[in-house]
Amino acid sequence: MISTSLIRQARLSVRITGIASSTTVRGYISRAHPPKSIPSYPIGEAVSSILELTGDRKTKRQQKWEKNAEKRTIKGIKDEGPYRNQDETIELALNLNLDPRKPGQAIRGSLSLPHGTGKRTNIIVFTSDDGSDTIQAAKDAGASHAGGQSLIESIQNGDIPVTFDRALATPDMMPQLSKIARILGPRGLMPNAKLDTIQPAAKIADAVKAQAAGMVQYRTDKNGIVHAGVGKGSFSDEALTENIREFMTAIQGVKPDSFGKGKKKDSGGGKGKSSGTKKDAKFYLTAYLSSTQGKGSVNIDLRTLDPTSASFMGVAVA
Repeated sequence: MISTSLIRQARLSVRITGIASSTTVRGYISRAHPPKSIPSYPIGEAVSSILELTGDRKTKRQQKWEKNAEKRTIKGIKDEGPYRNQDETIELALNLNLDPRKPGQAIRGSLSLPHGTGKRTNIIVFTSDDGSDTIQAAKDAGASHAGGQSLIESIQNGDIPVTFDRALATPDMMPQLSKIARILGPRGLMPNAKLDTIQPAAKIADAVKAQAAGMVQYRTDKNGIVHAGVGKGSFSDEALTENIREFMTAIQGVKPDSFGKGKKKDSGGGKGKSSGTKKDAKFYLTAYLSSTQGKGSVNIDLRTLDPTSASFMGVAVA
């Protein structure tokens, strides 16, 4: 059975085709009439289309706000300032030929994007209470909270709400963080060396600045899919493209030597033996670009997204 998300992707692809050709073309797509295939677009065209649709929605929200000004006045609602329009997040989703259940195929890491993520990051730092200089340096670098045992107790007691986006720690604090592991762990906030969130006291200030500047974290989910926010709707085509280029280069750099999803069943219906990575196995299976309020996602031509391709970040050669 075809999924609802696949139908939405196909409808959006048809819509984008209509925008590009200045025509209104919408095929009949439903569960009973699934699309034969979802069109794919070069990365440059996908970025332009997503940003154009995001800009259109932003304009409509502003116009709606201005149109309803009289209604707000009648209801006694006073505007406390100019309209704060939403700056939608642009997300890249990569379906990789990985099975995280197998050794070495669960990739995880972080990197700093050239133009940042466009999101203000709330950071907390765990370091020894004895290191007053380190605590002050962390706060000066942009951390909202910094401390040691007293900070851990405040979180444990609920005095400090867990509203921060990233948690950094010095190595000596890791044993003490076990007290709040059940609080940090489910939220993905437990410091991890693979994510560069465990740093020596001398480098903690630089780590805070790097995280605040636009450090993006990534990891494969149980289906081998990686999601990452690569920018905002207010970014230019060039800035968003450069962020995607940097992200794809990083993913290529952590590509495992052996990869492949699941085991195939043999002709008798039983499970066959895993034969490892096939010679012509593809690492990148599909890729989609989407935005926060978008009704679907844009299918990207993998030839323009694969760092090993001659068409990387360009136009696919037929």
